Amino acid sequence: MTLPGYPPYRHILTALGCEPVPIETHHETRHALTGDMLLASHRKAQLKGVLVASPANPTGTMMTREALTDLIAAADSAGIRLISDEIYHGLDYAFPAVTAAELSPQALVINSFSKYFCMTGWRVGWMVAPEQLVRPIERLQQNLAISVPKLSQIAAEAAFDGRAEMDTVKRSYEVNRNILIEGLPGAGLDRFLPADGAFYLYADISRFGADSVAFTRRMLEEAHVAATPGVDFDPVHGRSFVRFSYARSTDDMRTAVARIARWLPAARF
Repeated sequence: MTLPGYPPYRHILTALGCEPVPIETHHETRHALTGDMLLASHRKAQLKGVLVASPANPTGTMMTREALTDLIAAADSAGIRLISDEIYHGLDYAFPAVTAAELSPQALVINSFSKYFCMTGWRVGWMVAPEQLVRPIERLQQNLAISVPKLSQIAAEAAFDGRAEMDTVKRSYEVNRNILIEGLPGAGLDRFLPADGAFYLYADISRFGADSVAFTRRMLEEAHVAATPGVDFDPVHGRSFVRFSYARSTDDMRTAVARIARWLPAARF
């Protein structure tokens, strides 16, 4: 799994008795995990699986078709099962997201109605799995949760007819994204990862110190803008980053940028 990454990945794996193996990503690869990086980690400790997300939380970065193809080929060559978290598919702006199911019949794909379909609280999703894993997954699901509540299933089915509304929401996210990309540099935050998709922007605040928790606390108390400290997503380098979410109104985004622009130049760190 990559660093930075979604915190429950490592927590759930630990709770299940697995050993999470973090792999740091870099600017040179657009913070995507490459086949070479995966195999280098595999040589140090035999890996059973690799979990990637595109678009990713917290970075918003995406893997190109070529990058995902390269990673799948490396995983297959080493007998490593690829798990592709595609929960933010549909929320892509820089280029179209690619599903791992299109590239490998052995990939496990995880998706959900929570993000693109705006159904976070309904707790319903789906998997695409190789035929040999369907029955084992079914047995686990029956013992852990039995099934998704019927009302959620009905609502999820109806959501497929609401794509026009969903695309309207997506366009509002893209407007908000552009407000942050264009406005934050003028406010003093000019270094951030490529915000390709989802609704996050991951900004480097290292010039203001190495404590993202303190930075976000002060920004909340003094500028009244909330963000998430990067240490939640990356225990190694996360103290130098904060995650902004643009899943609010356009007016909120403009207000946030204006408040940061007034606060940050005068703040002393």
